[in-house]
Amino acid sequence: MTFILGLTGGIGSGKSAASQWFEGQGIAVVDADIVAREVVEKGQPTLLQIQQCFGDWVLQPDGTLDRQALRDHIFKEPNARKQLEQITHPAIRKSIIQQLHNATSPYVILVSPLLFETNQHELTQHTLLIDASEELQIARASSRDRQNIDQIQKIIAAQMPRIQKQKMANDIVLNDGELDHLYEKLKPLHLQYLARSETS
Repeated sequence: MTFILGLTGGIGSGKSAASQWFEGQGIAVVDADIVAREVVEKGQPTLLQIQQCFGDWVLQPDGTLDRQALRDHIFKEPNARKQLEQITHPAIRKSIIQQLHNATSPYVILVSPLLFETNQHELTQHTLLIDASEELQIARASSRDRQNIDQIQKIIAAQMPRIQKQKMANDIVLNDGELDHLYEKLKPLHLQYLARSETS
């Protein structure tokens, strides 16, 4: 059985930089965010379920999902988020399991910002948290995504508290903002995971 590592971190923590580094070492990465987009593409049964649940307004004229309209609706209606998650989470989970199963690298990484919140960590044998202070998260996310600070703080507030993630993660890498520092911390972990993959 392939050794599966769960990689997570809040918005602006640097988990994308970390996953790209692992990919550079030849490790297959399954990104839950990409899977989440794939399952709601035009023609997918999940998109049809969303349309049936919320109405035709969730679709753009070309038949694709109107992400902004749905996002705005969810922010206003807490129950809508639950309804959406009941539709999308099982489809995302099924696709993730399939992609993890198909990976051929020495070990495989599941990257997910909501690894613990959605119980996706149950699909992994070990977890790595890329951690950063809230100040750094906000500074990075606002310069990268051009989102306003209020929006970013809402996203952080909607995610599991940092301290709780720290308690749940097997390994924690504090990303202070320098990519070279991040990579230096990832190298010994990569060697550990390779060793684990040989025994799993």
